[in-house]
Amino acid sequence: MQAFIDHARTFHRRAAQTADDFERLAAGQHPQALFITCSDSRIIPSAVTGARPGDLFEMRTAGNIVPPYRPRVPSAEAATIEYAVEVLGVADIVVCGHSHCGAVGAVVRGDDLTGVPAVRDWLAEGAELTPGQEPDQDLAGPVQRHVLDQLAKLRTHPSVARRVDAGRLALHGWFYEVHTGAVLTHRPGTDAFLPL
Repeated sequence: MQAFIDHARTFHRRAAQTADDFERLAAGQHPQALFITCSDSRIIPSAVTGARPGDLFEMRTAGNIVPPYRPRVPSAEAATIEYAVEVLGVADIVVCGHSHCGAVGAVVRGDDLTGVPAVRDWLAEGAELTPGQEPDQDLAGPVQRHVLDQLAKLRTHPSVARRVDAGRLALHGWFYEVHTGAVLTHRPGTDAFLPL
């Protein structure tokens, strides 16, 4: 933690060198995309994409789960999605899963999650995977299917559906390989995840 504290203490000195950027950011945000990914500490969206401050609106959830839209049931995820689409007007939404995902692994292995009931209930609600499957070593297959399920759930959000139908919003499924740094994208024409 001390390294984080030291960096934060001196951040304003480094920031002064790019004062124009910070003045621009203070005037408002205009991100290009909503980036939905796992809470896993090994995934840093700006490192993967090269995004600078203000480029990505981020939503991180355990297992990069996107709950389906439920009218009159408020959720942080629904609010984040709606704000990104309706207020910020993002043109793209990326759902990015990753190899070695603990959430997906727990579901497909059928792990006993009674000791972490909030995690158990979140995964039961959001993961459409079949427990008891023999997972790939890096979980590529199950995670990629999971990403596609989350893209389908995104389409249940009225703001997303309207903009996709109008051709004003594109949805992307990505798979990040923690062990190589490679990023694959879902190609609907081939129904496969291939290198970007």
